[in-house]
Amino acid sequence: MPIHTLSIGDWNAQFAEQTVDHSIIRLVGSPGRPAELEDDHLLFRADEMEYNQDTGDVTARGNVFYHNFDRNVRIWCSRLEYNTDDEKGKFYDVIGESHPRIIAKPGLLTTNNPFHFEGTWAERIGEKYILHQGFITNCKMPKPWWRLRGKRFDIVPNEKATGRNSKFILRTIPILYLPFFYHSLEREPRKSGFLLPMPGNSSLRGFELTGGYFWAINRSYDLTYRFQYYPERGLVSHVDFRGKPYAGTDYDVILFGANDKGVPGSGNPPVKYSGLSILAVGKSDLGNGWTAHAAINYITSFRFRQEWSESYSEITGSEIHSVGFVNKNWSTYTINAIFARLENFQSSEIPYTPPNSTSTQYLTNAVIIRKLPEVEFTGRDRQILKSLPLWFSFETATGLLYRSYPVFNGNTLVNNFQTSQFMNRSSLAPHVTGSFSFLNIHLVPSFGIQETYYGEAQAPTPTGFTAVGTNIVRSSQDFSMDIILPSLARVFQKKTIFGDKLKHVIEPRAIYRYVTGIGTDYARFIRFDETDIKSNTNELLLGLTNRIYAKRGDSIQEIFTWELFQKRYFDPTFGGAIVAGERNLFAATADLTAYAFLVGPRSTSPVVNILRMSPLRGLNVQWQADYDHRQHGLIDSSVSVEYRYSKFFVSAGQNQVHTNPILTAVANQFHFRGGFGDYNHRGLSAGFEAIYDYTQGVLQYTTSQVTYNTDCCGFSFQLHTFNVGTRVETIPRFAFTIANIATPFGNLKKSDRMF
Repeated sequence: MPIHTLSIGDWNAQFAEQTVDHSIIRLVGSPGRPAELEDDHLLFRADEMEYNQDTGDVTARGNVFYHNFDRNVRIWCSRLEYNTDDEKGKFYDVIGESHPRIIAKPGLLTTNNPFHFEGTWAERIGEKYILHQGFITNCKMPKPWWRLRGKRFDIVPNEKATGRNSKFILRTIPILYLPFFYHSLEREPRKSGFLLPMPGNSSLRGFELTGGYFWAINRSYDLTYRFQYYPERGLVSHVDFRGKPYAGTDYDVILFGANDKGVPGSGNPPVKYSGLSILAVGKSDLGNGWTAHAAINYITSFRFRQEWSESYSEITGSEIHSVGFVNKNWSTYTINAIFARLENFQSSEIPYTPPNSTSTQYLTNAVIIRKLPEVEFTGRDRQILKSLPLWFSFETATGLLYRSYPVFNGNTLVNNFQTSQFMNRSSLAPHVTGSFSFLNIHLVPSFGIQETYYGEAQAPTPTGFTAVGTNIVRSSQDFSMDIILPSLARVFQKKTIFGDKLKHVIEPRAIYRYVTGIGTDYARFIRFDETDIKSNTNELLLGLTNRIYAKRGDSIQEIFTWELFQKRYFDPTFGGAIVAGERNLFAATADLTAYAFLVGPRSTSPVVNILRMSPLRGLNVQWQADYDHRQHGLIDSSVSVEYRYSKFFVSAGQNQVHTNPILTAVANQFHFRGGFGDYNHRGLSAGFEAIYDYTQGVLQYTTSQVTYNTDCCGFSFQLHTFNVGTRVETIPRFAFTIANIATPFGNLKKSDRMF
């Protein structure tokens, strides 16, 4: 039977048979070719349909198909009654789908599956579709992994889907009753609501119940509250407040606190580790080239964090940094206003009983350094005269600083050093730098002076030092000569597994530096930062760098780098600043290696070795070590190997220190991490991470995770173990994730997942 076409107003019609009764047009299709009615927004297709030109009513029967182009909604049903003018209609024996816009984000399982719904009947009222006696899912049919079945669902395509009194069904098993359900279909979904409570367990704290609430305050602010309640230990709260008040400005404030009932069996009263931590980050574009940044990190006690944190780096990391600054760069100038606080914990709290008292206090054993504020004004190299290869630069700083630290002898407090709350330190350091070449040898000389004013000094006492209100000025002059010798190079044309061509480059270098004027008053200066560890020195640095470049197609990569450095000190006492038998740290040694090596006068430094290799795609090797000829061996070593191939990854490393105990405590740790998969990998993903302390013979930390992702949801199980100090704990975590929705229930946070 031939198919005919006809224009009916704004509609295009296709049919095999047509009858007209006044304003009602009846269209009938043929076997395999249903009748169609289509405009710019809608498509109707059915075995037979009627269209009323006066009222806009469409009635369709038999294999009905409806497609809304604007909202990208498709519905299959047995019968349809629809008014095209009012956009109202009813659908019977419904199967439908909507394609939401997906934004792929790290850590979020995504799927391209449509949002699928089925029901006894449905109706459209404006932009809303109401589904009766049906279910919704985003899994592939006909055997979905999950369904949400209920008496009624309200669906607004590209906006939201809501339901009441529904059942969450996993495969064929009902596992959860939901009095209210909300799922956003928007591009950036945000909606207030409760986080489903979940039980858990800790081998250290016992039974755990987690839950919370997400508050979408408005389009610019939101707040998340999570709790962990331990009947035996108390309540742990986590508050995350985020804001973006206007373009160029955003911040995130995280509060974490514990109200501890006390450790069971620790006595009467029990030992409690209550506390609070604050982490806040933010930035703002202030206009006219001014920007502001802040990263605030504060904890009430280190022991509190060791007891409650679930991060290995936080449990073992002893430094707490907070810094905020306002900055502007223009031409060759920079101005910074810095607000900073550093707290370096030397140990956990120390029990202390004051004289003439029977009560025990717990004192914080930490070094505190504060800048409120410090203003820096610097000028980068600017050529003095175009005819002369000389450049002028300068650095200036002035600030209100504070430093304090206790001194203990066992559990006895013997000294408590602290400056005044706002001690002034000001510094001025101009420099002149040149650049000359001779026979392919580049010479870069530099001369400068530095004047630093201190509002206070430190004086020795039998138990350490004390701050005294003595104004002192430190004057120094420095000269340096950077000697860049010609490089040696050779190209290897033979093709290898590393590339089509290889190029080997050897770069020798020497830097001479002379600093004078500081004298033997080094011990009088209070140490706040790198400015204060400057000392007299007369030194020569010799360095040799080997580089291998590989050409792979049209790209060139550096696949091998090996750097060797050593300093020769012509002044072994650094102007008399060396204190024999103690740990000494100067700017002349800190710019060479991260580890101190001075316990007395010496004329040479250890040899610093830095090796980096990436010979094959996905393979990276790094090794940094210091060789001390006085001890006839390596005094510290840090090596790491990482390899990635497709979904597989493995890494291993070792950090070892075995130098003089006066300098650094002996340590030897191994780290391993491996697995396959990622957060959006379909099928099985698994990973394992471990940190082993060889010196103590203790496996300090492990985490293992197994994840199985289907086409529309994922199941993750993770197990943490800690064995650090008194923290011996095993924590299991679980999460069920629905694609494009995140985690509807579970106690495994996204930030703690391996993938």
